[in-house]
Amino acid sequence: MNLKRILVTGTSRGIGLELVKQLSNNGHQVLALSRNTTKLEKLASENRQLSALQTDITTEAGLDKVLGFVQEHWGSVDVLIHNAGALLHKPFKETTTDDFQKIYQVNVFAVAELTRRLDSFLTNGAHVVAISSMGGIQGSMKFAGLAAYSSSKGAVITLMELLAEEYKEKGVSFNVLALGAVQTEMLKEAFPDYEAPISAAEMANYISEFALNGNKVYNGKVLQVSNSTP
Repeated sequence: MNLKRILVTGTSRGIGLELVKQLSNNGHQVLALSRNTTKLEKLASENRQLSALQTDITTEAGLDKVLGFVQEHWGSVDVLIHNAGALLHKPFKETTTDDFQKIYQVNVFAVAELTRRLDSFLTNGAHVVAISSMGGIQGSMKFAGLAAYSSSKGAVITLMELLAEEYKEKGVSFNVLALGAVQTEMLKEAFPDYEAPISAAEMANYISEFALNGNKVYNGKVLQVSNSTP
């Protein structure tokens, strides 16, 4: 197996937590980023392949912390998975500019800035994967109350398509997975009565395989990963 250095954002729970478990258990070096590292630190103490870094990637200081780790310990990044996400379920007429900014700060701006900061560490063959949503796909079914969230997920899709073009001469691939509903804590908080047809562990298994091998056949693409509506 070709073992890789993999950086994952949004890893305190749900899909992100399952991703870092699976990838590190398979022998890959994994850097798990989160504002809350309680669960991650316990896992890291039991697995030398996993490093937990408590940081907020929406801040300059948080981004500097990530860059410092990569410079000191790795020197390069083979796979970058932008999994961190913020969700707001609120009627549009009550959604403020501040609400939009908070959602976009996590779902779009942090994705762009972390990628830019890691530019020199993403070498030929590296794969950047952004986790988006079916709500960001043009023509997909839309749901009331998700104006800020779904529009941000549409924005990150376009961002990744543009970066794939900009980085193609460097040999770095950029792809997006637009997920349908997955049974996570975040989904439960937004839609308490909805039961998704797929678990976080099952989706993490799919994402990890795609992150490791998807760039062999895809670049600048958006894959719809859903067997349900939403």
